[in-house]
Amino acid sequence: MYHYRQPLVPGRTGYRIAYRMHETNHCPGCGKTQWVVGRMTAECSFCHTALPINEGGMTGVGLIRASGRPSVEPEPMAA
Repeated sequence: MYHYRQPLVPGRTGYRIAYRMHETNHCPGCGKTQWVVGRMTAECSFCHTALPINEGGMTGVGLIRASGRPSVEPEPMAA
């Protein structure tokens, strides 16, 4: 049987726990504020609760190329 599902609207899903850069973040598991911050998640140093980082988007070396050309030019074939 077909069930209609409405699309996910992030603004209507409620509060989402996330690590916010440049703010004091209290761990939802233990309440402490020391974190090990990675690229996509932050992990509590005490209870190891992992939270997604709220900054959005991925940054780093090699993730985005500004030009449409490959970064390494192919070598010409010998005749």
